[in-house]
Amino acid sequence: MDATTQRAPRPLGLLAELTHRCPLGCPYCSNPLALEGRSDELNTQTWARVFREAAALGVLQVHLSGGEPGARRDLVEITQAAHDAGLYTNLITSAVGITAATLGKLSDAGLDHVQISIQDNEPGTADHIAGYKGAYARKTALAAEVVRLKLPLTVNAVMHRANIEHVEDMVVLALKLGAKRVEIAHVQYYGWALKNRAQLMPTREQVDRAVKSVEALRLRHHGQIVIDAVVPDYYARFPKACVGGWGRRSLNVTPSGKVLPCHAAESIPSLTFWNVREHSLADIWDNSPAFLAFRGTDWMQEPCRTCPKREQDFGGCRCQAFALTGDARAADPVCHLSPHHARLAELAEAREDAAYDYRR
Repeated sequence: MDATTQRAPRPLGLLAELTHRCPLGCPYCSNPLALEGRSDELNTQTWARVFREAAALGVLQVHLSGGEPGARRDLVEITQAAHDAGLYTNLITSAVGITAATLGKLSDAGLDHVQISIQDNEPGTADHIAGYKGAYARKTALAAEVVRLKLPLTVNAVMHRANIEHVEDMVVLALKLGAKRVEIAHVQYYGWALKNRAQLMPTREQVDRAVKSVEALRLRHHGQIVIDAVVPDYYARFPKACVGGWGRRSLNVTPSGKVLPCHAAESIPSLTFWNVREHSLADIWDNSPAFLAFRGTDWMQEPCRTCPKREQDFGGCRCQAFALTGDARAADPVCHLSPHHARLAELAEAREDAAYDYRR
């Protein structure tokens, strides 16, 4: 085993993108603009092998995601395979395409947790953002079934200019639905969200009010519900350690079997991604060029290279650096020390009222 392999930490989480198919058209979808087709999706047996290899590698939990994982006819079998591998299973769903009967079968197969995305607390606005009439009603109905089956429920509320004033209402809705956790997740500008950035970007004043609202809500509902919050990068002074640092804590398998260090990694065209059809997950984690590209700190340029925070934020987000500067090794423009920070501030001020470019 070489020195690089010895240095590699063990991953804790696996994002299993079972399909890119989805009935919704959310304008902030983080999937790539070029979606992978059904004919290229991994089969049930391959996913079962990936789960076993993930558990052997040290992974503790798997997030069954998409697209909409309910589009897979073998979702119950896939869930059973993840459970049999000893992984904690979390279903990330739009709730459109998951029936009560299917949810019951998933529970019997060993499903541990359900996360439902809800686009707004108002049905009309929620359906408009999702690009699907009747989506809100299906989401709340499935949430009730999740609670009835005594499965832990998380509500994922993606916030942007159209609904950021509804943070308190979203927490109230999550409590009403019986959720134990709510994610107030401001849009992160990759994929389709980058395409719709000017339509989605909130103002700094809106963000500041939302942050204060979350702080007050945490105090008010302490012990009732866990409130997690992600602030938009464009209004931060320091970058976050994206997915805990590149190639350090998690990995992502696409519907066709490509293994990525993070969900948006394919946006960096210089990277080469190995596939589980040809390599074991352990080989990919330890040796693939994409995982080695930005693991650790040796790749860094200034000001990151000599920054005292380099072992905390690991330079921030490489995909964001590439999207905004054209150089994946550049300092994340979120950082106020980055020479590109002023450009980020300009982009945060650029807003349009044009119609969304829906994912279709």
